[in-house]
Amino acid sequence: MGNVIARFIYFRLMKWKMIGEFPVFPKYIVAVFPHTSWLDFFVGLMVRSISKEQINFLGKKELFSPLTAWFFKGLGGAPLDRSGNRGSVESIAAVFNAHKQFRIALAPEGTRKKVSKLRTGYYQIAKKLQIPIVPVAFDYGNKKVVIYAPFNTSADEKKDLKILETLFKGVEGYSKEKSF
Repeated sequence: MGNVIARFIYFRLMKWKMIGEFPVFPKYIVAVFPHTSWLDFFVGLMVRSISKEQINFLGKKELFSPLTAWFFKGLGGAPLDRSGNRGSVESIAAVFNAHKQFRIALAPEGTRKKVSKLRTGYYQIAKKLQIPIVPVAFDYGNKKVVIYAPFNTSADEKKDLKILETLFKGVEGYSKEKSF
């Protein structure tokens, strides 16, 4: 999506704000929250275009059918096979290690459905690779995207996850009933 078109849609038509900026680090995890609708994908594309950052994403392998794979791969997507016990953290870590520069957007919920507990895969990847997490809130209630300062993991996982969850307190997803 062209930067000019994305800016027009995001700022003029949708009347949203963007708070914060992505860091210039070569590698990091973008933890996007909440993920309650397929519309989050398009908001993410606009934010990525406006910020002029190369940020990739993972999608369930079913999205990458022979008819749609070219589209999603062209946008920076990679299929993720979540069947069985495939070790997603290890697989994603290998992708990071294969690139000098790589940033990936992941949803801590791991789904668009209502969850009572966030998954920790994004955190485990960041910790394993010793790269920062950049928390990003898609706040439909306040019509804004907030890009928080990079967060580095520590030895206290429980404390770290509590801090990250606190950043997203009160953030309203597109589907309010599915928000964390």
